[in-house]
Amino acid sequence: MLVAAVALGLAIGLIVGSVGGGGAILALPVLVYVLGEPVGPAASGALVVVAVAAAVGAGSMARSGQVCWRIALTFAAPAAAGALLGTLAGSAVDAALLVLLFVPVMLVAAFATWQRAGAGTGDGDHGCPAPALAHVLAAGLAVGLLTGFFGVGGGFVLVPLLTMWFGVGFRRAVATSLVIISLTGLVALLSHLAAGSEIDVAVTTALALPTALGAFIGTRMSERLPVAVLTRAFAVVVCAVALLLLVDVLVLGGPPAA
Repeated sequence: MLVAAVALGLAIGLIVGSVGGGGAILALPVLVYVLGEPVGPAASGALVVVAVAAAVGAGSMARSGQVCWRIALTFAAPAAAGALLGTLAGSAVDAALLVLLFVPVMLVAAFATWQRAGAGTGDGDHGCPAPALAHVLAAGLAVGLLTGFFGVGGGFVLVPLLTMWFGVGFRRAVATSLVIISLTGLVALLSHLAAGSEIDVAVTTALALPTALGAFIGTRMSERLPVAVLTRAFAVVVCAVALLLLVDVLVLGGPPAA
């Protein structure tokens, strides 16, 4: 199990560092279906994994001045509020239903990511734009709700949003996304713990450490690989995981009970 955790953690970290999100989308199924964690602790553990990885990736990219700090910090308050509300809603939903609701979110994210790659959006760097405050606040609330409800970092939605709605270049969108994920993931984790969720420290640590290493490597890879290749590969992986989750819930009886 430890070998699997290290290998999968590295893979998840590479994705987080390369495309600015998606770590918790993969960490949650890995914790549940590979490492045998119940859905409740796995959702909280996924937040730990992705927050640590995002912080490492953000630190790496911040040194080169890629983070749009105004956007990232403006997201913080509404995202925190959304995370709190999402956590309360998620705690009242059956585990199998929670996974089932997660599937269309993943498919939409995969489609948006693929479309972004096909359109070539965000390849250039035109600095940090100044989007309307209302737009940033609304987006922050939406990302926070997703983070708290599903136990995800929100980057799988955030990077397409930053590039297509706010006009942030892809490299800056990845860096800014990682900062936001770190902040919202921490708030959502505290919300989960306050709601009574428990974390298997040993299992979570075994996945989080290699994920952090993978994120550091991924940020370096993203500077060399074509944007279209990175985003389309991410879209395919997310779509595949979504379909596997759907089959498990509808055919195989769903995730282990908490």
